[in-house]
Amino acid sequence: MANGPALSTARGGEIYVGNEFRDFFHLLDVLYANQFEGESFEPKLLEQIEENFYRGAPPNWLNFYISEQEQANESGGIIKRDGYDRLVEEIRKKNKQPGISTVKLFHQPGCGGTTLAMQVLWGLRKSFRCAEVLTSSPPDIANVANEVIDLYTAGSRGHQNTVLLLVNDEQILENLQDSIMEKIAEQKIVTRMPVVIFLSCIRKVSIVQNDNVALKDVLSDTEKQKFDEKKKELSLKYGDKCKQFHGFNIMQTNFSSDYVQQACKVFSTVRRANRPRKTQLVACLSLLNGYVPGSYLTESQCLDFLKHDDDNYGDLEDRMEPFSHLITFQQDKRSGRKVSMAHPMIAQRCTELMAEAGVTRSDTALKLISLYSNGDPPYLLGFVKDMLTKREPKKGGKEPKKNTISGTETDKDQERFSRLILEIQKKEGNAKSASVLKVASKKFDENPFFPQALARFYYIELKDYNQAEMWAKRAKERDPENSFVADTLGQVYKNHLKSKESHPKEGCEKLPAKPREILQLAKKAIEAFKDEERLAEKQHGTDTKEDSTTKVDTTKVSTTKVGPTKDGPTKDGTTKVGTTKDGTTKVSTTKVGPTKDGTTKSG
Repeated sequence: MANGPALSTARGGEIYVGNEFRDFFHLLDVLYANQFEGESFEPKLLEQIEENFYRGAPPNWLNFYISEQEQANESGGIIKRDGYDRLVEEIRKKNKQPGISTVKLFHQPGCGGTTLAMQVLWGLRKSFRCAEVLTSSPPDIANVANEVIDLYTAGSRGHQNTVLLLVNDEQILENLQDSIMEKIAEQKIVTRMPVVIFLSCIRKVSIVQNDNVALKDVLSDTEKQKFDEKKKELSLKYGDKCKQFHGFNIMQTNFSSDYVQQACKVFSTVRRANRPRKTQLVACLSLLNGYVPGSYLTESQCLDFLKHDDDNYGDLEDRMEPFSHLITFQQDKRSGRKVSMAHPMIAQRCTELMAEAGVTRSDTALKLISLYSNGDPPYLLGFVKDMLTKREPKKGGKEPKKNTISGTETDKDQERFSRLILEIQKKEGNAKSASVLKVASKKFDENPFFPQALARFYYIELKDYNQAEMWAKRAKERDPENSFVADTLGQVYKNHLKSKESHPKEGCEKLPAKPREILQLAKKAIEAFKDEERLAEKQHGTDTKEDSTTKVDTTKVSTTKVGPTKDGPTKDGTTKVGTTKDGTTKVSTTKVGPTKDGTTKSG
């Protein structure tokens, strides 16, 4: 960019903007139409960046510049997966529609989804004004919207152009769309072209079949041929270094578990007792990357963890031997140097090998939590939140909807808890799962979602309603205006109420509940759900769209006279409390619908 950065215009030209314009953007990584043109780079730098990419580090824009230069010299460049042409076609279709629109790319972890999305932006940088969102923090959304509008309007009238915006966190998408629409209205922008086209890059462990472009952990025959040819090219250029290009090799072998097993054999010597701190650190990295692909630790976090190590010398790569070839190190403008495992499959296998050696997932999770503090940036704390609270869709289930207040998925087709919590529960028991959530709830004492998940675990799995009530209240105290959080307290009371039903199961010594106790629980449930509905109306108004994910569907819980009652619910679906002929207490409820925290409001 010898003459300064340039932006594309809708008419196919380019306008130059000053360097001060480039410095204005803090929340967007803008890809200029003339990115890197006229610049020179040290060959060693380019080689190092390319090596890091094929080892498994996420790409940066310079990788695509290198690839473009290689293609100009009749080399292969970065391989385009099969979804590339379809994504470009979808974006060009959206470019004929005014306003804002979205193209979605679903991809499984480690399949090159982020690379493909950035590759599309690079290929379209002279047709659109391309940028990537750098933050997923809700307080930043309004400022992101401002930067997007400034990018769109840059230049005199007639030189504006549509922004093609890469969003890697779908949790912010809806709020960002709304915020941009508000800015368009405030600035009275009237245009026949789209202001923004979102390219939403959505990472999912399992992908539900839909009409969107999907990238999965399997190569087509065409892709296999491309990867085989690229392997020959890299072997000629890098020789034995290619053996450590794990990111590339895993894809070239069509995601071979045998390759991953061989790459991770260094862990065969790990034992639970007397583990060096570098072994503990790589266990933490593996757990984090295995359950939250795309996550990372910062170099400063890693060095701080290793500062008491006996081998406190050298740079981080040297100190992490013999594990360094499984780890990538990459510079980042926000967080300094990022450290992560080379591939999610390697992270998962390392976690499994650690567990086989006696280093349990719960032990490692507790160690990992200790690396963080409340003062860390939201994007770092978000990794821990996703690891412990983000629930995946059930296999074969529908794509879950979202709660736009918290960004948390809220559909009955989801798993009960996060993948890690479910794995700990399966392999180590309920107590360990609860312990990890409890430690996180105490450590991050301003975050409502850890105690909310703990409350859910207590009432769903442990049937300990007193502890569930305590943690649900604590979650509500941390975010008293969030209806999604408030719903959990109502669920605790409702499920406690249902547990008081008469007719104990065979062999159960449970004493019949007292009518007064039933009435108190019912009143608490009613108040909790009323509060949830009030908060939802306050946040979104009563004119919620029929397909909105924030529509409140509260359970009808009411009490009636205490006295003899027939079996079964009342006609209006309310809860009836009373005493049957044999003297036991009767509670009746009926199904109303799925709740915000994923349980079913039913009897």
